[in-house]
Amino acid sequence: MPSSAAVVIVGGGVMGTSAAYHLARAGVTDVVLVERDELASGSTSRAAGGVRAQFSDELNILLGARSLEAFARFGTEPGHEIDLRRVGYLFLLSDPEDVTSFERSVALQNRLGVPSRMIDPAEAKRLSPLIETDGLLAAAFSPQDGHCTPEAVVHGYAVGARRHGARIVRNCEVIGIDTAGGEISAVVTTRGRIATSTVICAAGAWSAQLGAMVGIDLPVEPLRRQIAFTEPVADLPPDLPMTIDFSTTFYFHGEGQGLLLGMSDPEQTPGYELSVSDAWLPRLTRAMEMRAPAVLDMGMSSAWAGLYEITPDHNALIGESPQLSRFLYATGFSGHGFLQGPAVGEVLRDLYLGRKPFVDVTPLAADRFAGDAARPEINCV
Repeated sequence: MPSSAAVVIVGGGVMGTSAAYHLARAGVTDVVLVERDELASGSTSRAAGGVRAQFSDELNILLGARSLEAFARFGTEPGHEIDLRRVGYLFLLSDPEDVTSFERSVALQNRLGVPSRMIDPAEAKRLSPLIETDGLLAAAFSPQDGHCTPEAVVHGYAVGARRHGARIVRNCEVIGIDTAGGEISAVVTTRGRIATSTVICAAGAWSAQLGAMVGIDLPVEPLRRQIAFTEPVADLPPDLPMTIDFSTTFYFHGEGQGLLLGMSDPEQTPGYELSVSDAWLPRLTRAMEMRAPAVLDMGMSSAWAGLYEITPDHNALIGESPQLSRFLYATGFSGHGFLQGPAVGEVLRDLYLGRKPFVDVTPLAADRFAGDAARPEINCV
C-alpha cells in the first residue's frame, strides 16, 4: 500500500483504468488507482458492451467517435484483445417525432465525420433479419459502431497502466478525503492513508458519496438495469448489428453463439439493488412480440443486473471542481460510460496536465444544473 501519490484515482472500472493508463503513459509518475473490490466489478462488468458515436449531443458524438478510434487500435495500444465487432448500431423508429429527431442527429453526426444514415424499414430488415417491420417508419444505422468486451477493456488498460508505472490497489475502499485550505492533502482508505494533492473520482454509481466527503455535489443516482442471454441460436447472422427498438428501448446483439438482450424499466426506482427480478419480463415479452417475435422461441440461459449512473439530463459529469483544487471527476454517464471510456481517459489526463483536451468538456461540469444549463441527450437506451 503506497503512502503517497501524485494522483489517486478512485474506481477500477473503465473510467478509472483508462485515466490511469493515459496519465502513466504521458509520463505522470506515482499514479495510484484504488478499487474497493476487484477491477471491473461494478457497472463496467454489467455493461452490454455497445460502442457508438450515434448521439444527439455534439460532445457525446465526439467522445464516442474518439473512443471508437481507440477501440479499433486496442490490440496494439495498450495491447489487449477486446473482441471488437464493428457490426453497426441500428435504431428502429416507429414514432414520427423520433424520426424527425434522428434525422437532425444524423445530420449533425455526418457534419462531425460519423457515417450514419437514415434507412427504410426494408433495409433495416435486411441488416437485422430477426425484426418485424410492422409499424416501423424508418431506422438510423451507423456501420462503424458495434460492441466489444467491457472486462477485457478494463484489464487491458490496467495492464498497460502498470507497465507504465501506475500502481493499482484492489480491495481498498476510500472512507475519507482530507483537505485543508481548499486543497486535498490525503485520501483515507481501509488500508491506510495516501498523501496526495489530486483525486480523480471515477466511482460510477457511488460518485455522489465520494463527492459528499468533500462537500461537492455530484448529482448521480444509481438505477438498476437488467440484461438477459439466450441459449445458442442456430444460423444466427454473424454480422447482426446492435438493434434497438427506440420506442420501447428493447435491444439485442449477438453474444457468443446466442443473443444478449435488455431494455429499460420505467418503473424502476433509484437504488443499489442488484438482484435479478422477473418484474421486467412482461414488458420485455410484449416488446419482443411486437418487434422480434423470433426471439421468444429462444431459450434464456442466464441474466444479470447492473447499475446505470443517472444524472438529471442523462449526460455525463466531467471536469474539475472550482471549490476544491485538484478534485477531478468523470461520472454520471447514464448508460454510455463504457463506450466513452477511452476518450474520457484522455480528457482527464489533459485536465490534470493543464493541457487543452481534444474537446471542450466545460459544458459537462457538475455545477451546470445550478445554472440551469442542462444539455439533454436524446439517444439514450
